[in-house]
Amino acid sequence: MTSRIIGTGSYVPEHIVTNDDLAKIVETSDEWILERTGIRERRIGIEEGTSFMAAKAAQRALENAGAEAEELDLILLATSSPDHCFPNGACEVQAAIGAVNATAFDISAACSGFEFALSTVQAFVQSGVYKTALVIGVDCLSKLTDWTDRGTCVLFGDGAGAAIVRAEETGIIHTVMGSDGVRGAVLSCAARNNGNFLNGKQPELDYIYMNGQEVFKFAVKKVPECIRQLLDESDTDIGDVKYFVLHQANSRICESVAKRLKQPMEKVPMNIDRYGNTSGATVPILLDELNRNGQLNRGDKLILAGFGGGLTWGAVLLEW
Repeated sequence: MTSRIIGTGSYVPEHIVTNDDLAKIVETSDEWILERTGIRERRIGIEEGTSFMAAKAAQRALENAGAEAEELDLILLATSSPDHCFPNGACEVQAAIGAVNATAFDISAACSGFEFALSTVQAFVQSGVYKTALVIGVDCLSKLTDWTDRGTCVLFGDGAGAAIVRAEETGIIHTVMGSDGVRGAVLSCAARNNGNFLNGKQPELDYIYMNGQEVFKFAVKKVPECIRQLLDESDTDIGDVKYFVLHQANSRICESVAKRLKQPMEKVPMNIDRYGNTSGATVPILLDELNRNGQLNRGDKLILAGFGGGLTWGAVLLEW
């Protein structure tokens, strides 16, 4: 028994922020951003928070799957930007959609979060603990972004993607996860400083910090490596993979991964030009687009792969 995705959903805020909009607040340009990242615009929430977006994506995934919230045994929400320390975002989604029978908790693995959550669900399903699960990747990075830092503010957007997973005979074939905490400082965001009444400091949230060159070098090396590991361990021919659904961090990273794997760009779909880097939401948003556009057929083999802060990486080979 394995777990199979039976429905997908996504949500992005209505408000669009273009590169020209950002050029009004920091020293940059549409040409500079597009050439280096592939991003033209991103969605930024004005009122929408992490749990709100997650619940919207979850509802759409349930509708797509033809399932009811009461059927859910488990909700896993992957995020780096929860609305609260507690209750966790998964519990907030549970309340919003009426999933009264589900156990709900969050996973923090930054941009690899959706793959980590999907792999965790797979383990629960294979062990027979749960049969039907909701997996969400969501981030509202606009609230963690320093909008005066042109090196990071041009990259990120807000959004959520979700999948309904059910125990079936076909579906997820193999998963790979990995971490390198030694290099974690190259991409980080402090939750709060160590302020309290004894030291007289007021706890404050920090902003995203990224060493772009180090993250780029890490990604273009590690993503192909973990995809090859996934293929080798599952005895799968790379030619049998229809799409590589990669984390949308930078179009040049996606192109480099395709080149290293000797695969055509037709097999590496991208939507980063419209949404930017939505962290843990990029892969499920792109997967939902492929699904709703009729680009996926039963039996297609897909590889989902993410990388991000931690440093973390993860990949999932599945049959649609």
